[in-house]
Amino acid sequence: MTKRRPPGMSNQEWVESQIKLAQNQGEFDDLPGAGKPLKLAEQHDPDWWVKDFLRREDVETEALLPSAMQLRKEKQQVHEKVRGMRRESEVREYLADLNKRIRLAIRDTTGPVVPTGPVNEDAVVAQWRMDRPSRTPVPQPVEASTPPKKSFWQRLFS
Repeated sequence: MTKRRPPGMSNQEWVESQIKLAQNQGEFDDLPGAGKPLKLAEQHDPDWWVKDFLRREDVETEALLPSAMQLRKEKQQVHEKVRGMRRESEVREYLADLNKRIRLAIRDTTGPVVPTGPVNEDAVVAQWRMDRPSRTPVPQPVEASTPPKKSFWQRLFS
C-alpha cells in the first residue's frame, strides 16, 4: 500500500513521484502486451466490444447470419457434407431435412428474402454414388466342410 500524500504536495506531483518510484523498482518491467501497439480505432466504432468479443471468444461469424443466408450457404456446401456420409439412407435423410428447413424459410416472411430453392435429392445421391470409392466384395475364406455344431439337446437325443 502506498503512503499518504505529504501535506503541501499537489496531487499531480504525488502521482508522478509514485510512478517514478515504481519505475525505479522495476514494477513496470515484463508487463503483458509490452512493446505491442495499442488497439486504437481510427474512428469511433459503436460495436467495438461485439467485434472484440467475437475475436476473443473465436465465435464463428456464420452463426450470426440470418437463417435464410445460413441455408443458402449450407445448400452450396451440400456435396462436401454428403461426401463423408456412409449410407444412402443417411444422405437422403439429411437432404430431406435440409429441404424441409428450406421450405420453412421460404414460407417465413420475416428477415431478408434470399432466394433459395430446394435441393434435388436424386441428383445429389447420384453424385454421392459416383464420388464413393467402389467397394469390391472381399471373398470370405471357405472353411472345410465341417458339420455344424450340434446343440446340447440334439446331442442328448441322438
